[in-house]
Amino acid sequence: MLELKGVRAGYGRIEVLHGIDLAVGSGEIVTIIGANGAGKSTLLKVVSGMVRTSAGAVFFEGERIDRLSMEAIVGRGVVQVPEGRRLFAPLTVLDNLQLGGYRRRGAKTFASRLEWVFDLFPRLKDRLKQPAGTLSGGEQQMLAIGRALMADPRLLLLDEPSMGLAPLVVRDIFSTLRRLNKEGLSMVLVEQDARIALSLAQRGLVLERGRVALEDAAAALVHNPEVRAIYFGRRGLRVRPEAGAR
Repeated sequence: MLELKGVRAGYGRIEVLHGIDLAVGSGEIVTIIGANGAGKSTLLKVVSGMVRTSAGAVFFEGERIDRLSMEAIVGRGVVQVPEGRRLFAPLTVLDNLQLGGYRRRGAKTFASRLEWVFDLFPRLKDRLKQPAGTLSGGEQQMLAIGRALMADPRLLLLDEPSMGLAPLVVRDIFSTLRRLNKEGLSMVLVEQDARIALSLAQRGLVLERGRVALEDAAAALVHNPEVRAIYFGRRGLRVRPEAGAR
């Protein structure tokens, strides 16, 4: 469904991603983990069109998308839930959901999508007229995911969905993500909590300093001593050499 080939990208003259290859199959969850500054969020921003590639290419369902506008990428079915939620705080829960579904045509279609989001997150229905900025952190994350789902994604990009949330709330949100995946939604998940992220995913990718350090089945990465080492700060991961490097 998604393929990155030799992607290089960054900010100005600072290159953050140094030749990333990544593939995500239909119905699959791929988790990207790594230390702060490894390039995880930049990778998601490249896929969603917020950061342009300087080399390489991004393909979604066989179509190259890395030169499309962000709006066009959303229209193809690639939708991001950003780090920090980025809600429209003064607007109500309903307003935020309506903005997420602005590309949905027809009142009946919009209404059915809204009911689906309320089925996933019943607390949002109870707070429909409440300003988004007054919600709890967990409710705001539910709203951020719900807003993305209103756009009818086929691939959902999630950037640190557990950030700042209580463990019970994280469990509920990840349970909902698991349900969505069982219903066929593909995901790329960036997450600092490696254990919970890998428990959700089928495959995992470890980034270090903008390069792929490890890639394996999620269950294998959970028990990999190098993955454990990077989170306990004992040592870094040995990055795979680039093609042609000695």
